[in-house]
Amino acid sequence: MMCFAVACFAAMNTFVKELRVQELPVVEIIWGRYFFHTILVLALFPKRIPTLLSGSDKGLQICRSILVLSATACMFTAVGFMPLADAVAITFIAPLLITALSVPFLGERVGLRRWIAVCVGFAGMLVIIRPGGGLFQPAALLPIGVTVFYAMYQIITRMISRRTDPINSVFYTAIVGGILMSAIVPFFWQTPTLEQWGMMLAAGLLGGLGHWAIIIAYQRAEAPLVAPFAYTELVWATMLGLTFFGDFPDLWTLVGAAIIAASGVYILQRERQQRASANLV
Repeated sequence: MMCFAVACFAAMNTFVKELRVQELPVVEIIWGRYFFHTILVLALFPKRIPTLLSGSDKGLQICRSILVLSATACMFTAVGFMPLADAVAITFIAPLLITALSVPFLGERVGLRRWIAVCVGFAGMLVIIRPGGGLFQPAALLPIGVTVFYAMYQIITRMISRRTDPINSVFYTAIVGGILMSAIVPFFWQTPTLEQWGMMLAAGLLGGLGHWAIIIAYQRAEAPLVAPFAYTELVWATMLGLTFFGDFPDLWTLVGAAIIAASGVYILQRERQQRASANLV
């Protein structure tokens, strides 16, 4: 499910980058992504409509939805300036940030080895963006914003996933983003072509499916087992970026991504070992 989710996101970002190439306003692209996400949920679960906003975690759901909307805005803006693979590689620090944030928000204990791995992972991010190098530009900071918002989103998802219907969570993500962007988009509106409508439709459907798959993944397995599969997004982003835009990550991007991925996998395996040891006590 996690592999499916990140494949959906890579495909979604490909459509978004093409829309950015065609100079459709980014606000309008974000609106289309959430509008069609909402339509997808309503079309697939019409009998569930009266209960889609039910549950005891309404405040957390709204907060979670605003966070993922913020991450979406950063990513959609970034892919207009950067190759897909570069933007995705930088976002790989999200699991490391989740580890750091799990201390204050989830009350989890993080040992010295995992803190060292977090630091190594952030060093890998610096290898990718190379401050002072050719890739570094203000747009390179946008994927870092993605990771901050996405990490907070994942923390809240882990907090509520055991007691919340995943369809409700997917709907909250859609409706909150749809309402907020519908209030903003009239100020940026540019009438899309039929092709652009189709790409916005695809982006919305893919985004909705991806978020649903992540929720299901975390419901069916613990984070240390699920999270490493998110790194497969770089494969999809590289293939799609090369196929449609002629972009291929340079050596430093691949090296940095490998450092971040290795740090993330180490942290997740340490977490898995500690949970196994705790269960034996």
